[in-house]
Amino acid sequence: MQGTDASDWDYVIVGSGAGGGTLAARLAEAGMRVFLLDAGGDPRAGHARLPDDYDVPAFHAFACENPAMRWDFHVRHYADEARQAKDWKYRAGQGVLYPRAAGLGGCTSHNAMIFMLPHASDWNHIARLTGDPSWRATRMRRYAHRVEDCRHRPVWRALRHVGLDPTGHGWGGWLRTEKSIPLSVLGDEGLVRLLRDTASGFTRSLPTPWLSTLRWLRGGLGDPNSRRLRPGSFEGLCYTPLATAGHRRSGVRERLLEVARRHPGHLHLELDALATRVLFDADGGASGVEYLKGERLYRAHAAPSDGAGAKREVRARREVILCGGAFNTPQLLMLSGIGPAAELQAHGIPVRVDLPGVGSNLQDRYEVAVTHRMPSPWEVLEGARFERDDTLWRHWQKGRSGVYASNGAALGVILRSLGAERQGQAPDLFCMALLARFEGYFSGFSRWIRDQPDQLTWAVLKGHTKNRAGTVRLRSADPRDMPLVNFRYFEEGSDAAGDDLKAVVQAIRFVRRMTAPLLKSGWIAEELSPGPSADSDEALSDYVRNTAWGHHASCSCPIGDAKAGGVLDSAFAVHGVKRLRVVDASAFPRIPGFFVAAAIYMVAEKAADALLHEARRTPLSAN
Repeated sequence: MQGTDASDWDYVIVGSGAGGGTLAARLAEAGMRVFLLDAGGDPRAGHARLPDDYDVPAFHAFACENPAMRWDFHVRHYADEARQAKDWKYRAGQGVLYPRAAGLGGCTSHNAMIFMLPHASDWNHIARLTGDPSWRATRMRRYAHRVEDCRHRPVWRALRHVGLDPTGHGWGGWLRTEKSIPLSVLGDEGLVRLLRDTASGFTRSLPTPWLSTLRWLRGGLGDPNSRRLRPGSFEGLCYTPLATAGHRRSGVRERLLEVARRHPGHLHLELDALATRVLFDADGGASGVEYLKGERLYRAHAAPSDGAGAKREVRARREVILCGGAFNTPQLLMLSGIGPAAELQAHGIPVRVDLPGVGSNLQDRYEVAVTHRMPSPWEVLEGARFERDDTLWRHWQKGRSGVYASNGAALGVILRSLGAERQGQAPDLFCMALLARFEGYFSGFSRWIRDQPDQLTWAVLKGHTKNRAGTVRLRSADPRDMPLVNFRYFEEGSDAAGDDLKAVVQAIRFVRRMTAPLLKSGWIAEELSPGPSADSDEALSDYVRNTAWGHHASCSCPIGDAKAGGVLDSAFAVHGVKRLRVVDASAFPRIPGFFVAAAIYMVAEKAADALLHEARRTPLSAN
């Protein structure tokens, strides 16, 4: 077995995504020596469609299905087979496709690039839960500033130099953010009509249209990340800021490569390296990671290798940090003997720490689609084959213009469900107009986007879901196998009052109110799904139960008291294990905001502070 000298690395980090990549870069900048493992390779290489599937914002769906980087998890939404089989995306014996990405940057290599900050209530909840005031929203804001380099508010970007900045944006972070739709696409009459009539209809539906319009203008012209001095969360019409640089995907991968270049010897990127277990020293503290070196070793890969891989070890002088995400982090903990004792014993794994919360509390957003056929294809998609050298690719390549410079999201609306209003909670519904047909994930879903240029989808997203009943369990003790994942939707979950289901139905009705004038006037030809026949609450509820999906899996190793199902303390340390932490989407006790990437970046920056603070107070000899 090949290993590395234990004196070489201060930290070993597993996973190079939004959590691990962000953390590794910050620690290396601080002078630490970091060994970063990822089971994939470079997401800009290895396939004929690369680097375009990675670079071009409009190609993100094709990135999800690119065999060079894709990991195909198949999950269950229900334990009951009859209930599960009603989802047309379900494949018996497999599950529902849940795309993940392997490669430098993790899932930031294939996501839709949306950068939206979580709500203040998300952070304040963790502060109350842990009694740790460093989690308060007012103190977490600094981490958003460390991350963001806002380029979509140019006036305030200039005025900040003279001390004027009421927006709360970050201007000097490592992640550039831009508007999702460039003005060059507004030559499409149908698109302009959609935007204008939707905005007009939404505004007229408000109790005080003119006052609401004034507040919208003063509040940032639809900027959902603007945090003005007045309290409250953004509601209303918005655009979706993207993590792009010059309308080209840019994120964790670029951050890591740039830090490795600027700090030679401080950041080692070990790709094609599948972590198999955490290593421990004589006193039970984490001391390193065992991994298999080789391409496509994990069986979620589109074309998994038959090779066994070369077994290797890497040791850490200070700490080991797991950042594999909501599926792989609990899997790796359990493979290492940390988790529910009965689960480990069932697979013949010696129990190191009986920690029942590992793999429990799994959460996600609910998403459904309200899809439409337009009278004719979108003008902005004329000539689109979503391939290198088509007409729109040449426009994007030459001037970063046209619809390929966007992720396809034309407009967003943020609102509160009736349940959230009654309980005084943050907005929990996000509705997004997409110039494509998108009804969730299944093998070949990206072809719908390419082959049906006359479609409009209103994607309905339910944030702050109440269901905490999802689980991640081992399929076997083989680290190359995917775990068993069941989200336990709706009646099988822990939302006894059914608030989530009611909220999604409410959102569908809201979308229909916005599209009704366009259907009546003929600008929209017809609603395809749920379809006009699904009009009662019962019919819409069945549609939601049968078709809902998610892609922001979180919370499976949550911060909280171990007796209450928690896995981590407020500084990300695993209960009962020295020198082992978790920094990724699994760490949240409740799923934050609408889009989880920004929240993960922020907790990774916070974790860097915690690790560096511990390093200053703990000499290496103590380890």
